[in-house]
Amino acid sequence: MTEILLAGVVGSTAYGLATAGSDIDRLGVFAAPTDTLLGLRTPRESVVTTAPDRTLHEARKWCALALGGNPTVMELVWLPDDLYETRTAFGDELIGIRAAFLSAKRVRHAYLGYADRQFRKLENRGEGAFAAGDRRRTAKHARHLARLVHQGRELYATGRLRVRLDDPDWYHRFGDRVAAGDLEAARRLLAGAEADFERIRTPLPDRPDEAPVEAWLRAVRAAHYAPRPAL
Repeated sequence: MTEILLAGVVGSTAYGLATAGSDIDRLGVFAAPTDTLLGLRTPRESVVTTAPDRTLHEARKWCALALGGNPTVMELVWLPDDLYETRTAFGDELIGIRAAFLSAKRVRHAYLGYADRQFRKLENRGEGAFAAGDRRRTAKHARHLARLVHQGRELYATGRLRVRLDDPDWYHRFGDRVAAGDLEAARRLLAGAEADFERIRTPLPDRPDEAPVEAWLRAVRAAHYAPRPAL
């Protein structure tokens, strides 16, 4: 039977950026029964639902994404305690080895890459489009660009990810400013972040430490293995 190992509220609610109309996003990691991974038809690696908005990744898939520096996946193991909704012993162990997933190159590439995607979305709309009824979405992209820049820069500088942002109102003001037509503000913020990543002396290692991740995943597989009777 599939077991959810760790799950919690992520996204705008976790960042402190949620508004009255914001969805509540949930993210989790689950373990599929080990014997189901051995045959011709393996279970889905990710399960995405709406109402509620929830994404669940199978343990191996989650680890692979986290080792690649995926910012959305990584925040699950850095949430404030009050945002966890499911937290098993294996979930606690995963939180305990969260630093093992980090590496300088992948953190830099992932956070700057995701921020650049947000900027391209803004740029593709063009400044004239901001006044054409699309301000809410534009402001959201701008807020997330700023969030990725600030979270990524702090993670790169300190080795720790703070999910809940200081001064959420600043991000809302920044988003509104960009949505009002100041695309240059977003361009300057991204360029400044790129310069900061160049100058910061990071404590992060060159490569993630895969040994504890491998040990955790093997323990999960052993705990969720129930041999089927021979045919």
